[in-house]
Amino acid sequence: MSSEQNSTTPNGVQIQPGRRLPDFLQSVNLKYVKLGYHYLVSHLLTLCLVPLMAVIILEASRLDPDDIHQLWLHLQYNLVSVIVFSAFLVFGSTVYIMTRPRSVYLVDYSCYRPPSHLQVKFHRFMEHSRLTGDFDESSLEFQRKILERSGLGEETVVPEAMHSLPPRPSMAAAREEAEQVMFGALDNLFANTNVKPKDIGILVVNCSLFNPTPSLSAIIVNKYKLRGNIRSFNLGGMGCSAGVIAIDLAKDMLQVHRNTYAVVVSTENITQNWYFGNKKSMLIPNCLFRVGGAAVLLSNKSADKRRAKYKIVHVVRTHRGADDKAFKCVYQEQDDAGKTGVSLSKDLMAIAGGALKTNITTLGPLVLPISEQLLFFLTLVAKKLFNAKVKPYIPDFKLAFDHFCIHAGGRAVIDELEKNLQLLPEHVEASRMALHRFGNTSSSSIWYELAYIEAKGRMRKGNRVWQIAFGSGFKCNSAVWQALRNVKPSTNGPWEDCIHRKMKTNAEEEEYGGAR
Repeated sequence: MSSEQNSTTPNGVQIQPGRRLPDFLQSVNLKYVKLGYHYLVSHLLTLCLVPLMAVIILEASRLDPDDIHQLWLHLQYNLVSVIVFSAFLVFGSTVYIMTRPRSVYLVDYSCYRPPSHLQVKFHRFMEHSRLTGDFDESSLEFQRKILERSGLGEETVVPEAMHSLPPRPSMAAAREEAEQVMFGALDNLFANTNVKPKDIGILVVNCSLFNPTPSLSAIIVNKYKLRGNIRSFNLGGMGCSAGVIAIDLAKDMLQVHRNTYAVVVSTENITQNWYFGNKKSMLIPNCLFRVGGAAVLLSNKSADKRRAKYKIVHVVRTHRGADDKAFKCVYQEQDDAGKTGVSLSKDLMAIAGGALKTNITTLGPLVLPISEQLLFFLTLVAKKLFNAKVKPYIPDFKLAFDHFCIHAGGRAVIDELEKNLQLLPEHVEASRMALHRFGNTSSSSIWYELAYIEAKGRMRKGNRVWQIAFGSGFKCNSAVWQALRNVKPSTNGPWEDCIHRKMKTNAEEEEYGGAR
């Protein structure tokens, strides 16, 4: 018989040999030790200044009237020094106020909500693909598997031209899709903000694959009769991260042009960019990309701070286009049969990971508390100088941000960022839900995610939001926003018709909860 004896808890529950209950007390203590460390390091300067200020106040309280009189006489005899010091102080303050970056506020934004009659169920998608006659059995089976694993739901939308048999991917149909999306988002934005189109001084439009002449920005100028001296820009071919690029461009323009509004319109066009061939790497976009768009109103007017939702804090852009593999990992080309599509490389996730690493290396020092930066630095020193066998320290970005809007490029993208950034399921819930309800809407997906967080009532004053997007080139771009108030969803938001749904059964949870 074994010499090992079963142990018993105070409640009489037997514990098998070799299996012990976890030491919850120790884990709780470690949690509070970590929290205490972060608080101590983050507030180190304050904690040092408080005793100093207390000593100064104590010494000042001991001054009698004679001491105060002597101090006044001293200042009188050094009047020139006081005047010179005051002049330098006033001059320096004036220069600082005149040259400091202007605050840029996000007054409001609007996401296009496509009509329900354009929704495409999985079985209808597959049936339609079969009836076009352009895909062989191997390609059809490949698309079916991609759909099942994509994270998309049954309510995503494709443009009206793709519902026809045969599909009609004409220039006129593509213009119609672009106008429906852009005008739908802009009409709602102007209605919610009461801003007149004539008040817009800057317009930035980004759409990667559809760039007609006149441009999409010119179409908007013509539709809303914007003023003749508007600064308009049209960004093309910049992929799913172009929404952050457009925000960065608008922010820079608002630093130059005083007292004005900027509108950013982010969208993508599917009608003329559906792939009708059998190359596997070019079929994936058919299964993931769906109709969507967003319009964002930015302002540099100090008066708009009271009604604005957010203030922009940082924009960090990373471009890996100098590397050939990164440059070609998302590439528009023709297949052997001469059919045009966008090819996705097998190295896409690895390249995206490298771009993300570069991006957060720049972003980290701007947003992370000093405690996290110190831990990262000490780990790096130990590894480089002392050849210590320690794992690279992954900073805890949950200490810097309250909400995360990860580009809904696909389930794999969200899974990888959740794992690598050590996020919790609630941090990627908005991304999964946006992918499930609207699909990959390219550069506008981060706005559908932000709208989801607002619709859930989770955005509180002072909260920080990290929008992160990946795009062709290859690029990884980040935008950081800070909530100026407890943000409520705007009227006619994209989630207005579905946020109230309850998840009562496992089937419903899978359908509406974006279950993994």
